[in-house]
Amino acid sequence: MNEPLRKRIQHEEFDYQTLLDCLEGYARPRDKITALLRKGVIIRVKKGIYVFGDDYRRRPYSPELLANLIYGPSYVSLEYALYFYGLIPERVEAITSVTCGRSRIFSTPVGVFTYRMIPLEAFRTGMDRVETADERSFLIAIPEKALADKIVSDRGAGGRTQKELYEYLVQDLRLDQSALRAFNSERLAEIAGRYRSRKTKLLSDLVRRLARSGKESAGA
Repeated sequence: MNEPLRKRIQHEEFDYQTLLDCLEGYARPRDKITALLRKGVIIRVKKGIYVFGDDYRRRPYSPELLANLIYGPSYVSLEYALYFYGLIPERVEAITSVTCGRSRIFSTPVGVFTYRMIPLEAFRTGMDRVETADERSFLIAIPEKALADKIVSDRGAGGRTQKELYEYLVQDLRLDQSALRAFNSERLAEIAGRYRSRKTKLLSDLVRRLARSGKESAGA
């Protein structure tokens, strides 16, 4: 049965209804699902969401896509998105997302997924759609939004002066400095307006100053 199931389900991540549709010939499909779980053919990530087990997987599953599916509305952001873009060096184990719903944490057999609540207006801006290898897609914050979400969520982020914020970004986060200079200050200003946060306004002003000083150095 495992081979026909693998042929009918093309993706590594799938839901309960997809599984039921593939088991429609069984008189007791729920018992079959229990058996598949016991044998490790499939893994239940969360009620109604599954991935194939290690021995039956054709390609790595997408943790980003799973993050979108586990709890919504949401999109990947914060530390994980910064790591995804190569902006911070340390690997991030938990898949971090933002949501306009309640903050939640899900510990699953395939990892920890965290969701931080942000204001609805801030949630509505700064997201992008990324295509996966199997022609599906997931939502993730653009780099500017991921960083803005991070500094707002982190109470320890320096936020009183541009100098304090810069030290936090390059020393604590170890953010790539050349990437920071390349950030879009206008996008950050828009995000700051949606957040109505002093920290995000300070970040926008800092990036604008860094970009201006870089241009002046280049022209010297």
